[in-house]
Amino acid sequence: MELHLDFIEDKVEFYEANEMSKLEAIIQEKIEQNKALLLRVHHVSHQVTLDPSSGHRLYTAVVHYRYNGK
Repeated sequence: MELHLDFIEDKVEFYEANEMSKLEAIIQEKIEQNKALLLRVHHVSHQVTLDPSSGHRLYTAVVHYRYNGK
């Protein structure tokens, strides 16, 4: 029996929250989780939009992780 382990080389995750501080906490938690997979942050993009029905802000972020193995 052969066992092949492939590394994740690129990974993109999307996050959203109603408050910027909550979004920052979510992103920080996910960064720590992805470190266990030897993934490091390559790029972060974020945006604020207004929900037309409620008038509340919605904070979103896209985080691109890349493999940083040795």
